[in-house]
Amino acid sequence: MLLAIESSCDETAAAVLSPPSSLLASEIASQAEKHRPYGGVVPELASRNHLVLLNPIISQALNSADIMIDEIQAFSATSGPGLSSSLLMGNTAAKALALARNKPFISVNHIEGHLCSPFMEMEIKPHIALIVSGGHTLIIKVNEFNDYETLGSSLDDAAGEAFDKVGKMLGLPYPGGPEVEKLANHGDPERFDFPRSMINRDNSNFSFSGLKTSVLYALKKIPNPDKQILADLCASFQIAVVEILVHKATHAALKENLNTIALSGGVACNDSLRQALKIRCQKYGVELIAVDPKYSTDNAAMIARAAAERFIRKKFTPLSEDVNPNLKI
Repeated sequence: MLLAIESSCDETAAAVLSPPSSLLASEIASQAEKHRPYGGVVPELASRNHLVLLNPIISQALNSADIMIDEIQAFSATSGPGLSSSLLMGNTAAKALALARNKPFISVNHIEGHLCSPFMEMEIKPHIALIVSGGHTLIIKVNEFNDYETLGSSLDDAAGEAFDKVGKMLGLPYPGGPEVEKLANHGDPERFDFPRSMINRDNSNFSFSGLKTSVLYALKKIPNPDKQILADLCASFQIAVVEILVHKATHAALKENLNTIALSGGVACNDSLRQALKIRCQKYGVELIAVDPKYSTDNAAMIARAAAERFIRKKFTPLSEDVNPNLKI
């Protein structure tokens, strides 16, 4: 049995998993309501709330799994990337539990957790990973677990970050990404012609800052946009992001001669992205493995899944190893 903790940003989460992939419990305490008045995550507020929520969420996970903490054979936590103060909360708690019970500790890269999340109930196989979260947009060639090659990333804003910033400039509630999608469902995606940056370049890199700026310029030309115009702006923005992501992912799969794409990260909840990628994959005979939406945003189940692979291989982490807010995969 593994107990995993995720606290890289503003979600406090714990999960219990029996290696390699039998998930027994996954619990999340969201802080979104506490950060909403500020229009974004406040690091100090996030770490304080992790301190309050960690013990209850760990107890909740153990109760859901119907096991005692003494049955846990290893403890794991996210070590980065993320907010340093938030990472320290979960990481220190897991280390303390491991030390007190003389059990192994396993640190997990948050991005690797997302990479493993589409494979919660199956073996990880060679594929192209498209990871689209609030802070990262990555295309990674996965040969096997722990054998990765980053083919491309965003040169500026991540896709999820662009969604949230567009939501904020349109006056939508935090977090903006889901609100943009809701409005986009009622808008005309052809109303505004926004750029598809870098879509025709023969690489796997992204750029979304220009697209975000184009939305801002369009908005400035409309002094008092009504709800329909806002919906059209959201739809036009969303389709541009989706087309870029879908094209880059399938291009990478074909170029690397891999017939599987795995989609993960918070933006993987976006239904337009999931449907467009599914259609494109079917066109090229590529298998799409999309993360279950409940494991797409930050959660401890994905951290447990990655930790399980390291537990099987006896790849444990020294308790002296520190968190790294800029950790790379």
